[in-house]
Amino acid sequence: MKGFPIADCRSSIGATAIFVIAFALSLVAAPLAVEAQQGQKTPRIGFLSPGNATSSPTDAFRQGLRDLGYGEGQNLVVEYRWGDGDIARLPVLAAELAGLRVEVLVATNNPAVLAAKQAVGSIPIVCVACSEPVGTGLVASLAHPGNNVTGLSLITPELSGKRLQLLRETLPKISSVALLWDAGHVGMADRVRETEAAARRLGVTLHVEWVKDPANLNQAFAALAQTRPDAFLTTVEPFTEGHRQRIVDFAAQQRLPAMYEDREFVSAGGLMAYGPSLAANYRRAATYVDKILKGAKPADLPVEQPTQFELVINLRTAKALGLTIPQSILIRADEVIR
Repeated sequence: MKGFPIADCRSSIGATAIFVIAFALSLVAAPLAVEAQQGQKTPRIGFLSPGNATSSPTDAFRQGLRDLGYGEGQNLVVEYRWGDGDIARLPVLAAELAGLRVEVLVATNNPAVLAAKQAVGSIPIVCVACSEPVGTGLVASLAHPGNNVTGLSLITPELSGKRLQLLRETLPKISSVALLWDAGHVGMADRVRETEAAARRLGVTLHVEWVKDPANLNQAFAALAQTRPDAFLTTVEPFTEGHRQRIVDFAAQQRLPAMYEDREFVSAGGLMAYGPSLAANYRRAATYVDKILKGAKPADLPVEQPTQFELVINLRTAKALGLTIPQSILIRADEVIR
């Protein structure tokens, strides 16, 4: 039997060895190259909220990012920081995000924006749900923000009177209403003034109770139990969000019909809520992030006002309170919990 030429065999073995080594090196080098590429091109954004992960519709924000082609952990990194109801923690959390050199910082409301402005310098800030952004000095104007802050407004002061009006339409015989609000939250005073003006127009006596910590909340509950108003209004901000279930349970125990600004209170057992769709705001905030990552400047991106509003009614709570919701209100509801 004829054998292969020795020279050809060695040449073949040498070529095979070189191929195997080169292939092995390529396997090692490929992940390193991808990792280096991702380190250069994967944007990092921050997300700052005084609330907590369960009380904020962050799923809507994530969906907005996905709709625009972003996948967390794939072509986008999102660093979340939660205050868990404690506004005093926000400056420290904002400083952490600044230290991570995020390219955009998403702040959910006024306190988060204020903390971010002090910590991040010129890093673009997108506000998800700002109350009175012009009146509180967050932006120069809605059309021309003029600095590194832009995003979405809640226009909640204008809606405060509408909430009291809806409550009066639902319960025509009420003559006194209590308002629970956080006096320490920037932007809340405008809502109180609007509610007071609406109360005067409607001939309703308004009892105002302010809260800022659990002790104040207990005092407010005691005062409401003593004054016995016909109904109850609650502003929504980090403190009341953090104590949502306590507030809803108190209203149930006292048999107080209550109107809220946020549908989450109704899902927790509250009677009714009217306000902008926070989920829509969170989804829309993703478009601001996308534009800024693509080179747009916050100063050139107008602040948007909400276009989706929702009236949510809990008929189970109405039944427990012995109330009949007028058909004229029910047909206007966007959602009825039965």
